[in-house]
Amino acid sequence: MTTPLIPLRKECPPGACDCQREALLEDPHADLRILRLTKEEEKRLLERIETIASYPELMRVGQRLEEQLGVQIRIAPGPNEVRTVRGFQIELSQRPGLCRKTRQSVPAAIRKCLDRHPEIAFAILNAHDLFAGQ
Repeated sequence: MTTPLIPLRKECPPGACDCQREALLEDPHADLRILRLTKEEEKRLLERIETIASYPELMRVGQRLEEQLGVQIRIAPGPNEVRTVRGFQIELSQRPGLCRKTRQSVPAAIRKCLDRHPEIAFAILNAHDLFAGQ
């Protein structure tokens, strides 16, 4: 096996994650983009997400995640009333190689961003036609 030129995310401790990293590395046709998100890069990503100041900027970051890592972010109002940012469903698409901690930390960073900038939360609600006609 040849050593990749791009640093890949280190493996999680056994039993601590369900990322299926080994199966992804064994598949010669697998999309390894998600493994480029090292812990250092993940920290930079989380800091970047927390400093987002507008809805279009949030959408651009989501688009870049999809382009560069193959991960989709879904942000939608929950099935019940949205009174706080906890009422939003924020999910990363499930895919092999995506660490469990990352699937938890990215939505948490988005919630921090929404706490700091409620106008982004209102824009998300508006994008889902919850404020249409008002």
